[in-house]
Amino acid sequence: MSFKKKQVDEDYCLRLENQLCFPLYATSKAIIRHYKPFLDKIGLTYTQYLVMMVLWEKETISMQDLGEELGLDSGTLTPLLVKLEEKGLVKRKRDEKDERRMDITATEKGIGLKVDAREVPTKMGTCIGVSPKEAMELKKILAKIKANLDERR
Repeated sequence: MSFKKKQVDEDYCLRLENQLCFPLYATSKAIIRHYKPFLDKIGLTYTQYLVMMVLWEKETISMQDLGEELGLDSGTLTPLLVKLEEKGLVKRKRDEKDERRMDITATEKGIGLKVDAREVPTKMGTCIGVSPKEAMELKKILAKIKANLDERR
């Protein structure tokens, strides 16, 4: 009996309910799932929406900088950008001075999509069920966790 009790105590840290990573993972999946109907209306997936948000903020960005900003590697980013280009939302262009650099720009159609996308954050805000103050506090905590993890790479 004491062996079983001791083993349970040693395994306490391995219980799913005691992990920080699992509620972050599950919440992330739930949030993305709730984005889907709003993004379906404007014809974007969640990752395409992230790319477009960056492009709405910046006129042009290199593929490398875009990947760094979104935490996506080129193997994930390239097919994503190809699909956005096929939809007529972005243009990819090699830098004339450096062939290795690929610049990404939103097209007029891509910029126009911004108007329809403006309602998405508000609609998502109503789904989440936390106050703006709580949301900002959580955002700060998550940014701190990410920065600490990035530092340890």
